[in-house]
Amino acid sequence: MTIFDRIASQYKLQTPFVVYRKPNESVISGFFQKTKEVFFVEDFTEVGFVFSPFDNQEKAILIPAKESEYYRESFVLDTPLPSIKNKEFIADASSKESHLKLVNKAIKEIKKNQFQKVVVSRREEVALSNFTFLESFIKLLHTYPNAFGYIWFHPTIGLWMGATPEKLLSISEDCFKTMSLAGTQVYTGSKEVIWQSKELEEQALVTRFIKSQIREVAVHLKTSEKETIKAGNLLHLRTQISGKILSGTSNLRTLINALHPTPAVCGLPRLETKEFILKSEFYQRTFYTGFLGELNVGENSLDSKKSSLFVNLRCMEIKKNKAFLYIGGGITKDSNALKEWEETVSKSAVMKAIL
Repeated sequence: MTIFDRIASQYKLQTPFVVYRKPNESVISGFFQKTKEVFFVEDFTEVGFVFSPFDNQEKAILIPAKESEYYRESFVLDTPLPSIKNKEFIADASSKESHLKLVNKAIKEIKKNQFQKVVVSRREEVALSNFTFLESFIKLLHTYPNAFGYIWFHPTIGLWMGATPEKLLSISEDCFKTMSLAGTQVYTGSKEVIWQSKELEEQALVTRFIKSQIREVAVHLKTSEKETIKAGNLLHLRTQISGKILSGTSNLRTLINALHPTPAVCGLPRLETKEFILKSEFYQRTFYTGFLGELNVGENSLDSKKSSLFVNLRCMEIKKNKAFLYIGGGITKDSNALKEWEETVSKSAVMKAIL
């Protein structure tokens, strides 16, 4: 039985599972829970797969290793690719009008000096026909090999799928790596592009925030030069940050609380922008812009203490014959509402390409 066969049988039984592939790897892994119980992360010493919401006041869901069967299987790009006809999806006018209103509201608050930057988002509903989630997941793995690709299911919570380019945090022993990712352009064949002041400012804000947040718990901080990376049909600016955890700190929990939610998905200052998002967006984000990934799971042994967590971007939730796509963008004083709308349309194409 392949891991894909196991996904199909587990879903038929309506029992929780997660299957995922890390960026640029040829191994696909999965946790298949033995019961339908909902487990939560308490202190981040647990072992398994974590799925955490955007609102860091809510509990993160855990698929525990000790309550699951763990699979690892080779996955190469010559794995048979299902034939999925690419369809044209058009966002409805009311969604556009609502998003323009939200962006203009955010710009107004920024100009009143309420915050420096805020990330606003929308949810787009797409009707599905002749849709098979397993086929779409395999296509996702083929289409976005340099992203963290996953499918996650719990019968009381839902079915989620995504291909995110952004790592929140990786930690092994006392060493950690994180990144700031901000700014977006459509990829047109080259990564040699010019970034405007709006994107450069946005990326610098994220980098400064991360460094200031972790300075009290980390030493030997190293910051890379800014680089342009490709994620699907989009380009982003990225800066990588690494260091060591100070002894005596509660390693993973402390770092996660310091980083999540990052300015790349929330804004600055964090508390004020988070409150604005929760009150002003026209829906509840739930797990969009939360984080997910391996918690205290090593490459070859569940006894290892390695974690690899990603921000839940470029994702969708499947409900019966509908897909709910989640997309957003960072707003600064120089933002233009119509251009921000067009950016969300470009980002939505990442998930639409696999439907």
